[in-house]
Amino acid sequence: TELTEKLEEVVMIWTKQIRQVLVESEQIRREADDVGPSVELEHWKSRMSSFNSLLDEIKSSRVKKIISILQAARSKTLKQWKELDGRITIAANEAKDNVRYLYTLDKFFGPLANTSPVMMEHIPSLMSTVFMIYCTSPYYNTSEHMTSLFLKITNQMINTCKTYLYEG
Repeated sequence: TELTEKLEEVVMIWTKQIRQVLVESEQIRREADDVGPSVELEHWKSRMSSFNSLLDEIKSSRVKKIISILQAARSKTLKQWKELDGRITIAANEAKDNVRYLYTLDKFFGPLANTSPVMMEHIPSLMSTVFMIYCTSPYYNTSEHMTSLFLKITNQMINTCKTYLYEG
């Protein structure tokens, strides 16, 4: 029982740390008003990396051993642990999926940032791709995500036009 108590303390510390990571990941992002769509992709790549590292740690043999000992001892701390494990898995899957879908837009980021109004010829294909993401992505198809993406695309277009006007 002494070993079980020590292991439960360890799991409670992990639980607290993981909750903090989840809370921070769900907070509203603060970004400059004029950032482009590549910032969106970078955000999700960073988030995917963080959650994949966390998943790797959770699936490590050390953690698995501790969890199995606590399962054998029928520890009450495992209920919280399993709930957090599920939330981390969902967050990692969301980030991975969003990166996959946003990469389909990556080919438009260069022309969109090009310092010439030639970018206009890419807009129909870009919008078709955004629509495809909206229709098929299980995570990214929310009003919040789509609004953020459209805002960043618009910002990039405005910045490109400003640059063209000032340089032209």
